[in-house]
Amino acid sequence: MILHTDPRTPSARRVDIFLAEKGIEIPRKLLDIEARDHRRPEHLARNPLGQVPVLELDDGTCMAESMAICRYFEALCPRPSLFGRPDDPRDLALVEMWNRRIELNLLLPVFHVFRHGHPAMKALEVPQVPAWAEANRPRIARMLALLDRELQGRAYMAGEAFTVADITAFVAIRFMRVLRWRVEEEAGLDHLKAWLARMKARPSVREEGLAGAGGRKA
Repeated sequence: MILHTDPRTPSARRVDIFLAEKGIEIPRKLLDIEARDHRRPEHLARNPLGQVPVLELDDGTCMAESMAICRYFEALCPRPSLFGRPDDPRDLALVEMWNRRIELNLLLPVFHVFRHGHPAMKALEVPQVPAWAEANRPRIARMLALLDRELQGRAYMAGEAFTVADITAFVAIRFMRVLRWRVEEEAGLDHLKAWLARMKARPSVREEGLAGAGGRKA
């Protein structure tokens, strides 16, 4: 199998962190979105939506969408469990709930602000709607405040264990730096900042841990 990816994108980074947490190493083919590699015919044949990452299996099957790729590897290598404890329906549901909440109310608004508000995206986001970027900024602020309140009573996004919900939140908050918005510089949000410090200490989120170095091969 091979992962077609541009590690600078949040979706690709989400898969990279997930694989690093699992200790899985797979070959990667690096694409350059700025050079529009994702719009070339050979990549559109793998994913007609022209997005990354795409996991290509040995039989030619191509899987897109970062969470679908993560779920594939969760089934392939179930330990450590990152979607919740398999024998606990409540835990599975809570992880799914928080991952979905963070996707819809933090990661997607961050995408919208970037794609519709950043000059570098003007050629790729057609039409670019600056008003939509501005409309999403308050949504980001509200979700950050909500997560800060929730983290007052627990260590991680979905409970006391690190899960995929933490990965989703981390890549969203990290990507906010492109918007010149750093949680570390915000007033308050002390619980969220403490969580962020714990996340930064994890080997999987360090730059050197994202190339698939080390670990077992899938």
